[in-house]
Amino acid sequence: MHVRVSRMAAVGVLVLSATAANHAAPPTTTTLAVAGRANANVSLVAAGSFVEAVWSASAPGGETDIFAATSRDAGRTFSAPVRVNAKPGDARVNGEQPPRVALKPRGGALPEVAVVWTTKGSAGTTLLSATSVDGGKSFSRSIVVPGSDAPGNRGWEGLGVGPDGRFISVWLDHRNLAQPQQQKMAGEHHHEGGATPPAAGAAPKDGVAMAQLSQLYVASLDGALAPRGITGGVCYCCKTAVAAGPGNSLYLAWRHVYANNMRDIAFAVSRDGGRTFAAPIRVSEDKWQLEGCPDDGPSMAVDPAGTVHVIWPSVVTEAKGPVKALFHAMTRDGKSFTARVRLPAQGMANHPQLAIDARGALGVTWDESGSGSRTLGHAVGTVSPAGVRFVRSELGREVGTYPVLAATLPGTWLRAWTTGDPATSQIRLASIN
Repeated sequence: MHVRVSRMAAVGVLVLSATAANHAAPPTTTTLAVAGRANANVSLVAAGSFVEAVWSASAPGGETDIFAATSRDAGRTFSAPVRVNAKPGDARVNGEQPPRVALKPRGGALPEVAVVWTTKGSAGTTLLSATSVDGGKSFSRSIVVPGSDAPGNRGWEGLGVGPDGRFISVWLDHRNLAQPQQQKMAGEHHHEGGATPPAAGAAPKDGVAMAQLSQLYVASLDGALAPRGITGGVCYCCKTAVAAGPGNSLYLAWRHVYANNMRDIAFAVSRDGGRTFAAPIRVSEDKWQLEGCPDDGPSMAVDPAGTVHVIWPSVVTEAKGPVKALFHAMTRDGKSFTARVRLPAQGMANHPQLAIDARGALGVTWDESGSGSRTLGHAVGTVSPAGVRFVRSELGREVGTYPVLAATLPGTWLRAWTTGDPATSQIRLASIN
């Protein structure tokens, strides 16, 4: 059976397609697309059967808008797309800094939806946000995320709901790189950070010292949690993560630049809702030495028992040379992490995303290369007193990049990813059990 439904939207057509599955077929898939545009950079969040997807849709001339679509049936069908950004064409996003979305419960009402994305400002880049209180049918006017309108570039943001119910955003901030006395030093900064590469034959800069000019910032969207820098020394172009835990706990994760240019994952915890943070700790000493940014940061989530789980990519050396692999570690006290556990990825693994269901099972998705194309991987992890054991699933192995994941029903995850020719790409979604 094949079903195809088309709905006209204000600026294009949303195509919903589904293919019925049998015991040998891949999971049922749904497609989100704004007609005539390149659809990419998807984010996904769920609260039970309520699902919100946000993504970018770029016109042939490069103008980029943020769109959202809502599902009330755990991702089987979606509403027509709604443009989120108030000013047409002003979004500036990519795979490692897509638009981010979060849901805030509201008792018996539909959850409030918040979206954050990056736009071009007068002296760099700025973060904007918009919210919806009618189930994603419409969004408020776009407003600047507090503290994100300084000179220089910023982005690679994370978005979540803090322990007090406020929307919290964390981002990488390069305002210190915009200072006139630092312009010359910025030559070794990665291209996505807004600077040019070093001239041929130029002496290499001190990457660790340079990274001190790049900061991790956090703020609430309503300004109640004042914007502040948490630490310098962050890796320039890797995505960040934020999650709330029991009590008044708030957790941040990012890629840090340690001595000798070791690009490892760092973590910080607040016990007062984000007003103060303990000193950052290293999640794992991977010894990934790199004179540049991997463009691939961590994913983090908290299970029902309050344990914090972090998934990230790093490089290991095997018989045939270096391999980009995925790892997991967890902390129960926010002070130390378990030894890393490798996930069952194949080839070169990239862009992991983690989601935890109501039972505490860990779903992880990623894209991997090595077979001639980028394909999607998926694994499920089970926590026990002995640690976490991951089992790889080949169900729904698809060609695509930058997959994301949201837990819907217990034991079920909804995965979304970008697929197709870059000029006409679409967002594909499928449930994985």
